[in-house]
Amino acid sequence: MLKNSTKNHAPKSVMRGRAAVVAGGVCVALALGSTAAMAADSQDAGLFGAASANSIADVMKTQADGQKKAAAASAKAAAAKADAKKRAAVKSAADRSARQNAWVKPVTSYTIGASFAQAGSHWSHKHSGQDFVVPTGTQVRAVHGGTVVEAGWGGAYGNNIVIKHGNGTYTQYGHLSKLEVSVGQTVSTSQEIGKSGSTGNSTGPHLHFEARTTPVYGSGMEPLSFLHKHGVNM
Repeated sequence: MLKNSTKNHAPKSVMRGRAAVVAGGVCVALALGSTAAMAADSQDAGLFGAASANSIADVMKTQADGQKKAAAASAKAAAAKADAKKRAAVKSAADRSARQNAWVKPVTSYTIGASFAQAGSHWSHKHSGQDFVVPTGTQVRAVHGGTVVEAGWGGAYGNNIVIKHGNGTYTQYGHLSKLEVSVGQTVSTSQEIGKSGSTGNSTGPHLHFEARTTPVYGSGMEPLSFLHKHGVNM
């Protein structure tokens, strides 16, 4: 009975030993597999991190390039705007200078009346200016910029205005129904200075216009030639 019992015990121990070896092998294999998996995961994480860093760098570079382009475009637009403003200012100054240096008609719509040096019973001497027949209340303009040296009643001229111009000449506007400037006032080319009428020695509504070398009667020049010389065609 003892012998049989001993014999049967030995194989069971061997079997247990083999099972332990197998189990240990499986554990080792599992451990090695887990380590390999962890190593693989770590490698993948490194690759992902590098890829993410490269992507962020690319995005930042793209943003920086975009900002540079936007800044350049903004600077270019600002420069173009400043240049356009400068050119507009230069043009405005040139236009203003051209207007100031220009000469214009004293009235824009008219019929030619009595002419310079014309004889007639209406004047004690020959006619001293050029008449422009217009309705009462017609706008009368300064033919050129200057300073008003007379504005008021002028006897036979009725309500009249005399302007001294920068070139030393004078122009007179007579028989006005209304005065809109005063002595000492500076007027610009084409500025309205009064309204036409028939005051003073007049037979009907018209503007009596004179060009002179002095502010007083007797120094008149032929008005139409005077204006033509300054680029005004009546």
